[in-house]
Amino acid sequence: MSSASVALVGLDCVFPGAPGPDAYWELLMRGGDATGEQPGPRRFGPGYETPVRGGFIDDADVFDNDFFTVSPREAAAMDPQQRLLLQCAWRALEDSGRSPRSLAGGDTGVFVGMMGSEWGQLHLGDYGRVTPQLGAGSSAGMAANRISYHLDLKGPSLSVDTACSSSLVAVHLAVNSLLSGECGTALAGGVNLVLTPALGLVYAQMGLASPDGRCRPFSADANGIARSDGAGVVVLRRLEDALADGQRVYAVIRGTAVNQDGRSNGVTAPNRHSQREVVAAAYRRAGVTPDQVRFVEAHGTGTALGDVIECGALGEVHGVPREEPCAIGSVKGNLGHTEGASGIAGLIKVALALHHRIVPASRYADRENPQLRLAERGLALLKAPVRLPAGEVVAGVSSFGMGGTNAHAVLAAAPRTARAGRRRAGAAPAGVFTLSADTPEALRRNLAAQAAAVAARPRGDAAALCWTSNRVKTGLPYRAAFTATDTVELAEALRAAAEDERLAAGIADRAWRPPVIGFLFTGQGVQEPGMTAALYRQSPLYRRRLDEADAALAPHLGGSVRDLILGGDPALHRTRWAQPALFAVGHALAATLSGLGAGPHVVLGHSVGEFAAAVSAGVLTLEEAARLVAERARLMDALPEGGGMLSVRAGREAVEEFLGRGRGVSLAAVNGPRNTVLSGGVAELERVAGVLRERGAHCRAVGVSHAFHSPLMDPVLEPLAAAAAGITPAAPRIPVASTRYGRLLADEAMDGAYWAAQAAGPVLFADALADLVARTAPTALVEIGPAPQLIQLAGRSGLADGIRLLHPAPGRDATARDLAETVAALYRSGLEPRWDELYEPAWRTTERLPPYAFSTEHRFWHAAAAARPQQAPSAPAAAPAGAAAGPVPAAGEGGERDGSADPVLAAVVGAVVEVGDYAPERVDRNSRFYEDLGFDSVMIMQLKDRIETSLPQAGGIAVQQLLPALRSVGTLADFVGEWISVGVRP
Repeated sequence: MSSASVALVGLDCVFPGAPGPDAYWELLMRGGDATGEQPGPRRFGPGYETPVRGGFIDDADVFDNDFFTVSPREAAAMDPQQRLLLQCAWRALEDSGRSPRSLAGGDTGVFVGMMGSEWGQLHLGDYGRVTPQLGAGSSAGMAANRISYHLDLKGPSLSVDTACSSSLVAVHLAVNSLLSGECGTALAGGVNLVLTPALGLVYAQMGLASPDGRCRPFSADANGIARSDGAGVVVLRRLEDALADGQRVYAVIRGTAVNQDGRSNGVTAPNRHSQREVVAAAYRRAGVTPDQVRFVEAHGTGTALGDVIECGALGEVHGVPREEPCAIGSVKGNLGHTEGASGIAGLIKVALALHHRIVPASRYADRENPQLRLAERGLALLKAPVRLPAGEVVAGVSSFGMGGTNAHAVLAAAPRTARAGRRRAGAAPAGVFTLSADTPEALRRNLAAQAAAVAARPRGDAAALCWTSNRVKTGLPYRAAFTATDTVELAEALRAAAEDERLAAGIADRAWRPPVIGFLFTGQGVQEPGMTAALYRQSPLYRRRLDEADAALAPHLGGSVRDLILGGDPALHRTRWAQPALFAVGHALAATLSGLGAGPHVVLGHSVGEFAAAVSAGVLTLEEAARLVAERARLMDALPEGGGMLSVRAGREAVEEFLGRGRGVSLAAVNGPRNTVLSGGVAELERVAGVLRERGAHCRAVGVSHAFHSPLMDPVLEPLAAAAAGITPAAPRIPVASTRYGRLLADEAMDGAYWAAQAAGPVLFADALADLVARTAPTALVEIGPAPQLIQLAGRSGLADGIRLLHPAPGRDATARDLAETVAALYRSGLEPRWDELYEPAWRTTERLPPYAFSTEHRFWHAAAAARPQQAPSAPAAAPAGAAAGPVPAAGEGGERDGSADPVLAAVVGAVVEVGDYAPERVDRNSRFYEDLGFDSVMIMQLKDRIETSLPQAGGIAVQQLLPALRSVGTLADFVGEWISVGVRP
């Protein structure tokens, strides 16, 4: 295909009888009629005295304003067309296989077609009720800008009104913007809601309105237009970019064209020649000939004049020698005329037909209008669905505006792409399925939706589903993550989480900020033959990192420590191999997590674990550390045996009397308030153990070959320092908690002298950990080693609540699932991992997931001034007190919450409630103006006026003085209170 091709990679829509793409396709395939009487609540004012037929969507008044941080007052003032587009845009981006939040701040463009704002006609004429929110909410031009604003998209953003061709013209503009390099992703769409009878009256007076409220395109029974609702959004990218990113492609836009009728029989009369030329121009740009075009989604309004002119124009283009006629149809037969959204309705229909490789039948094709002379013009109406052949298929979409602006787009089937790689035989890999939402209730709702969708799939591997969720279902504050290997396991995990009582009570993981991660590198004593062997087999990333460490160690060891580990060789317990093996595993685990985006913010190493910690902190290179570790292990292994170590469940003060060079016993480690390790001769340690046991202290001999961290190590110190003499340690990139000094390093160098002293001196783990926690405030401590040791010590050290203790390799048989569980836990804590590294390329394929399930709790309909959202009849019960049921976090109780104990706070809360029209219980001193309440500059000015009205003594505050205090309702109340206090001083 041409480099000027654009991929349609995501879509969403809401049409009569079709609340989503799947329902839309089902409606088309069964040839359904979605028209009917206008719902009662939407009939008001002159012109609606009698029932009106057309196509009407359900729940056009429903809007999840909390999700988009829109206040109730602003939501009620917004044209419901803007609300529909916001939710469609979000779902379409998810359908494209990308999280909408991942595009924030980028150059994504937004192009929207719509025919004005009937909402504005209804509300802006009552001048006494006009507000800034109503002004912005009624502007058709704001429809695209709303999407750009709420999703923080920085590319072109514009709305276009060319009457009925508006949305296909918007697609044309989006395609050209992409091909010019103006944006990298484009949202294009259209929307229409029938809110007043005005345009229907215009159609009737022009003789265009269908008396029975149905469009019958190309039928002998065609009698005019039936107005209809609808909204649709597609996500577009340059084809080469979409393929490079592995996105699913519904169809390819090969070319588009737009022209004008010029001076025809009238400004509202169609022009056959212009329609012919716009189709021909699109074909030229697409590089196709008419005989290649298999079917065309026509404008097809079902008016006598319009159908005749359009078929004449199509016949002039397609009436060429061809094997079979070009099929035509129009979705207006199913929906009615969605006006400004009709182009996008047709485009989505064609994209789905190319994607499913079947063209739906044309409703009313059974009574073809003979005046159209379709057969002699090389055209045909489809009376039954037609399967498309393999290979490339080309189709067209037309959309014509009442004022003469015509648009045509040429689409082709998506190109075949090679799979990312062959999936290995054997056990399915573990993936992490992620989900995020804006409230605990929303998380529960979306968990239930995903559970139902996964359960409906045939049993199979879950990895590709998990990878898709990592790309799509992230970025919101309340999070869930589940490790699973197959769809049955995943569906059960999702279902159980959705039914969890704590979640129903509003208790869920909320990621306020990314986690602060501390790595704890294990020391000698936990090595075991075969450790991490399963992880090595299952994780390509870990395999690569262990191989890397082995390659760095091999020249100094004279053999492969990796082969020794994986082979289960008992020789691994010898110091010569144990220390390099632990270093290799520690480095591999740390580098694996760092490759997943879960690297440390601070490190601590226990004894030999400090070498891998130094590499992680950037103090030593891998090669430098490997040489030192190998030399340290060789020197220590060569020492005479006979020494030992003793673990004592008591504090340092309990063993102090036994310490000293002359007594043969040394302090080897202080691991906790009641966890001390002694080192020395075996006989001396047995004597000390006997005394301590008589005093009630638990003692255990540590399985080591030498008395590490004691004067018995003195013979190795000088050669070890000499081995490090040629190394210039770098300054740490991140803080290092030194177990030699028992604190974070200041400007001390980890040079030869450091490593020599570290080998003989005590390991001050408890002190180092305490300083690490006090000075870096970690939210997660991750043990980097093959068995749980340090996190158990940390867990008994009296850590503050809220610090997660994690271990990616908890034992000899640790697997890739354990690694995945660690990443899942860090994701729930606020981390945004580099998920791709968790999966082999063969599993990085996009699977379709249900879109975000928005709340249906709030309804806003013809209530721009009295804005409080109405409860939907089927809305769930309110969350319990204290549950975060909306975007405003719950705070304290009583006067602290509602301000009754503080008149200034009460006045500020009252002003916020009035400006945003929030329910009073939704606002407290912890509510944040921008993140939780959706305030903008206009609302801030309104808030200032309300506060000065309630508190006249607060008058005179400049907006510039107010702005720094707008972090929350409480900070504003404190500022106003202080202003009043200073102002009334004598």
